[in-house]
Amino acid sequence: MSKLKKFYMNDKIISPLIAIVISFIIAAIVMILIGKNPATAYGALFYGAFGTEGALINNIMKATPLILTGLAVGFGFRAGLFNIGANGQLIIGALLATYVGSQMQTFPFYLSIPLMLVVGMLGGALWGALAGWLKAARGAHEVITTIMLNYIAVFIANYVVNGPFQAPGGVPKSPEIAYSARFPNLVTTGATWLSAGIFVALAAVVVVYIIIEKTKTGYEVKAVGFNPYAAEYGGISISKNVVLAMAISGALAGLAGTMQVMGVYYRYLGSLGGSMGFDGITIALIGQNDPIGIAFAAFLISSIRAGSNQMQIAGVSKNIVIIIQGIIIFLVAANRLVKTLMVWKRKGVEEI
Repeated sequence: MSKLKKFYMNDKIISPLIAIVISFIIAAIVMILIGKNPATAYGALFYGAFGTEGALINNIMKATPLILTGLAVGFGFRAGLFNIGANGQLIIGALLATYVGSQMQTFPFYLSIPLMLVVGMLGGALWGALAGWLKAARGAHEVITTIMLNYIAVFIANYVVNGPFQAPGGVPKSPEIAYSARFPNLVTTGATWLSAGIFVALAAVVVVYIIIEKTKTGYEVKAVGFNPYAAEYGGISISKNVVLAMAISGALAGLAGTMQVMGVYYRYLGSLGGSMGFDGITIALIGQNDPIGIAFAAFLISSIRAGSNQMQIAGVSKNIVIIIQGIIIFLVAANRLVKTLMVWKRKGVEEI
């Protein structure tokens, strides 16, 4: 392996780490300026994320859908596509999976669980493929179409859970899914539990890595993302790969929503989507669009979120977490800025 290749592989790991360290240092300075003790704040943050069994379970539970939305956005990035529609794809996947799950009262678990997973992924894939088709066939930019499709998905879900698919009680929520369609709980502590959905998320990391790095499909997707004109000249269909990449991206986002239904809420709630789809953008950037990096980035974000409540109890505003996250995104996105802190590495490359 050449020194140049080694440099860029190391840079893929080192740049986000430097960004994370700098963000915590800057946030510490902000805390000092407002009269707070950074050591106390970060101690509380760590305790809230890892200090107890319940905290760790809550942390991993939060990371599960974030891994999948990060993979969804990251896969789109690999094809040169900015999929801002993960939230809409998540909602459609979760909604369809919930409907199917609520109809499987007599089904055994070995049919219910796979069927819900497939339906959730299919719903997200179709919603993502629609944006891909609009780009491939009509030239509509995916940023615009996915934003619009987000709103359409939200309005569809709001109508359904406030009308034909609403559970009794007047609250915007669906009926519960069948017991056989729910993920088994691995660990339960008080009111907190961890479902087997984390294994599905980790399996998705492996599958996406294999697709990207070991298959013809992954090669073509990356080629289209790197240089679509050169890819087309080499016989690779741009249109096919744009639609395919958006479908796979949507399937991963739909799977994230299905995880929430099968392992957390056991129904579709009006606010199920939240900001998880948009968090996927943050996670994909921090993880450098690499499946393994995305998994670690998701765990980082979930740890910060999980520990923020404890930090607030310690007297430090939860907005500090927003500052940390924002600085990380800025530094990772502005990769050139981070690289200036790696002068000795740059010199090594220039000498090659």
